[in-house]
Amino acid sequence: MLNAPFPFVKSVVWECKKMFSYKFAIKILIIFAPELLIINTTDMKKTAFFTMLVLLLTGCSSALTVDNTPIKALNLNRYLGEWYEIARFDHRFERGMEQTKAVYSLNADGTINVTNSGIKSGKPKVAKGKAKLTKTPALLRVSFFGPFYADYRIMLLDKDYRYALIGSGSDDYLWILSRSPQLTENQRKTILNEARRRGYDISKLIWVSH
Repeated sequence: MLNAPFPFVKSVVWECKKMFSYKFAIKILIIFAPELLIINTTDMKKTAFFTMLVLLLTGCSSALTVDNTPIKALNLNRYLGEWYEIARFDHRFERGMEQTKAVYSLNADGTINVTNSGIKSGKPKVAKGKAKLTKTPALLRVSFFGPFYADYRIMLLDKDYRYALIGSGSDDYLWILSRSPQLTENQRKTILNEARRRGYDISKLIWVSH
């Protein structure tokens, strides 16, 4: 990775920061490119590269611009099951995906099995991961990449568990989920009003076809 072009490194770090945090990006570099942390003062190119990397990482740690506080209570058993993805902010993991949905089920060890599916370029795509509970009821931690977990924040949930607004640890991610492929007009207005109140730019939402 040390020999990779700086724009490539920057893009990787930026994606790590968006989904997790800049501290997570540093951990990724420690795991996959520990040589970057060994500074030889006689190696000016390496030192300069590392300096730019540190500046990049610290520059990515901008303050959160939205209120992503999760709701106070969650009945996990009621939340499990199938959810249709109605809308999302664009991100490369789901780019071009339609007919997307998620299925959550309880594992024997208390973690949650996560199966995301959809259609891309006419072909079915499936991603499997898992989630774990935290001390905050409506804040889960979801992983599709081995030991690395990201926030799954339930910020709005219908009293009958028919629709939900989901955020992350960053303001770059937002999802609207529903038990049915379409929302009613009142449901749509309620969700968008809450997202707007929390500071999200709802004009960035991509509405998924089902």
